[in-house]
Amino acid sequence: MYVITGITGKVGGALARALLNDRQPVRAVIRDASKAGYWAALGCEVAIAQMEDAAALTEAFKGATGVFILPPPGFDPEPGFSEARAVIAAVAQAIEATAPQKVLCLSTIGAQAEQLNLLTQRTLMEQALNALDVPVTFLRPGWFMENAAYDVIAARETGVISSFLQPLDKAIPMIATADIGLLAAQLLQQQWTGKRVVELEGPQRVSPNDIAQALADILQREVSVKLVPRDTWEPMFRAQGAKNPLPRMRMIDGFNEGWICFEGHEVVKGQTSLTTVLRGLADKTA
Repeated sequence: MYVITGITGKVGGALARALLNDRQPVRAVIRDASKAGYWAALGCEVAIAQMEDAAALTEAFKGATGVFILPPPGFDPEPGFSEARAVIAAVAQAIEATAPQKVLCLSTIGAQAEQLNLLTQRTLMEQALNALDVPVTFLRPGWFMENAAYDVIAARETGVISSFLQPLDKAIPMIATADIGLLAAQLLQQQWTGKRVVELEGPQRVSPNDIAQALADILQREVSVKLVPRDTWEPMFRAQGAKNPLPRMRMIDGFNEGWICFEGHEVVKGQTSLTTVLRGLADKTA
């Protein structure tokens, strides 16, 4: 039995569908009971559990061949990452109590960074799971290509996209969420011992200029890209409702300054191109 947390998201959903296509048994761990019917109809067992509820997670993880951990996103965390720490403690307690044969944790590029930033939440999860006597693979994907969803809308409406990533010609590792799900399904069905790190990126690294050019080709119009000045980030994020924007700002700094990067562990290349992802986003927003 493969137990999947975060199944209602893009990555968790892609993983679950890949396992179901392989005729593997799947138990969906769902926080919102109203979403259970969809996954039950696909053939999943369903467990209702909040990610900070150690007792409910322990029940959900019982009898698992493998467990996939996808912590809920925290884009505007409390100082000190209290919400993430509550989830990490509950997950670690449940894994320790149930001792699944293996664990696959969706981490992130840059999880090794010592500088405090938004991705530190994944660093803390890695540290907690590293302390457990269970085989764990940490899957560290690059920047999600789907983060360009708003760029598609802006490019179509104005012909101009804005970029926090800079300089505009700097290419960074990016990956399609579908490729993350497919690799996760493969990894979860493998056998290994101890702790393992797998780094995942797409066929080519991507710059903001590459995104603008791909959108120009897809939308058949000129698309330019403009920098968002660093000194405007905090007031902009606060105006959007963020209470603690510094971790997000430091994450972007990490990509721009190069300290959020891959370490050179086991590297896998996805097959989905940026153009494919952007075309799919364009079709959805047409």
